[in-house]
Amino acid sequence: MRQKFLARSRIALYSTALALFAASTVSAQSRVVLPAGSVIIVRTTTPLQSASARTGQTFETNVVESIGVDEFTVIPSGSRIRGVVSLATPATRQQSGVIEVKFDRITLPNGSTFPITGKLTSTDSSERAQIESDPNARVVLVGERGGIGAGIAGAGSGNSVNAIFAALGGLLSEGRDVNVPAGTSLAVELENSVTLRGGGRLTGSEASTIYTASERISAAQQALAQQNYYRGPINGQLDDATRRALFQYQVDRGLSRTGNLDGRTARALGINLGVGAGASGSLSGSVLSASQASVVRRDALSFASRLRSELGASSVGMLNASRAYSQADLDLWFATSAFADNASLYEQIVSTGGNRDAAVLAGRSLVAAAQRVDAAMQNARPSAYSTNAWASVRRQISTLGTSY
Repeated sequence: MRQKFLARSRIALYSTALALFAASTVSAQSRVVLPAGSVIIVRTTTPLQSASARTGQTFETNVVESIGVDEFTVIPSGSRIRGVVSLATPATRQQSGVIEVKFDRITLPNGSTFPITGKLTSTDSSERAQIESDPNARVVLVGERGGIGAGIAGAGSGNSVNAIFAALGGLLSEGRDVNVPAGTSLAVELENSVTLRGGGRLTGSEASTIYTASERISAAQQALAQQNYYRGPINGQLDDATRRALFQYQVDRGLSRTGNLDGRTARALGINLGVGAGASGSLSGSVLSASQASVVRRDALSFASRLRSELGASSVGMLNASRAYSQADLDLWFATSAFADNASLYEQIVSTGGNRDAAVLAGRSLVAAAQRVDAAMQNARPSAYSTNAWASVRRQISTLGTSY
């Protein structure tokens, strides 16, 4: 009898522990980080006027579109972001009114609240450039400049009101009050990351979903670099340089100007947005867009042609009879030619778009072919031009392999 009791107790304890572990795992999986620098578009619910605003006054804004992060919805539309007036001066005959606001809280439709540290930014390219010229700038609304009843400007990093006015200079010459009507769209930039609870797994890509996974950031950097918007390293990091490139691309393409890698921008760049492994796939991995694969194929063929010329080989394989070749020379030639052929095959597989799992596997095979070129390059002595050309090809396919 005692043995039966002990057995039941062990089963009960095991079941309880298993349930607690499962619950904690689900909880951990549903925590999602919205990174610093993310921009959320909101709409004011009440007017903001420098003639009547007071320091410490709070106001509410509504989130315009549901915000997702990678695979989870985190801020549904209808959520509220609270603003706080941190500086308010009415207009005089000599200078315009000024309002500075901060944002300190997100409230979801279910009543859950999360503290944030947010500041005002702009979706106008000239205002955004002026703000970003000083990373410590206090961002303010200035009376009767711009299309929303106020202009948005960086006002230097001084703590005093006089320092702000001095930094604004001629921007204050209108001598009019800030008058932002209810329903005006504003852009809120998070100064610190915020951890939210995922409200449900996305079944597909959404326009306002913010993508933060390194493989997607790398794909965006690669696509932006190919179109001359980005000149930094392909490192998978959503840094300031990447956000600036995304913002300018959005300006030129007429997309929502946030600097986020959102669904609209990712699709325009040709980035595959399948959830995890993709909506219909089972394998996890990146796939280049058809346009990216075409660039890789073109550059691989150019690289192979250049190397063949350095070896003094003809297009039909005839070698220079008076030249002494090493095994390393021929190994590199064979590996390079094979990679160029593989890149052409990869482009065909991606362009058909019929089987994403096959495209993932093809990407892995292409990386393996590239690694054979890497090994051959170590033993041969290619020119600096060929070495740099190969480095460019490697960067283009860097998102296809986790260790490449």
